[in-house]
Amino acid sequence: MISSALMAADYLAADGISAEVIDPRSISPLDIEIMVSSIKKTSRLIVVHEAVEHGGIGAEIVARVQQEVFHYLDSPIVRVAAPFAPVPASPALEKQFLPDKERIVEAARKTVAQKYS
Repeated sequence: MISSALMAADYLAADGISAEVIDPRSISPLDIEIMVSSIKKTSRLIVVHEAVEHGGIGAEIVARVQQEVFHYLDSPIVRVAAPFAPVPASPALEKQFLPDKERIVEAARKTVAQKYS
């Protein structure tokens, strides 16, 4: 997902939205500190991964990060992931199934527009 996230960040930059992209490289150990540091600067988090959203690694990242920096967040954390369904066998359908630049850009615009009241 890193290439899609970087493309989305470049696209957003053209619209004046600065995005910091973090690739944790591993989930065990998971480098929560780098995410916490980024959230302290940006006040937002979008977690992008290929696994299904329900019960995926993104949910664990959200839970752990939120424990550390809830008071720094200006909007809810957004997850961009695959739907809770079997992966399609067709390459054309698989392309629709997995997150892409457009879905990441849409999530970024949503989180920038949202504010906790």
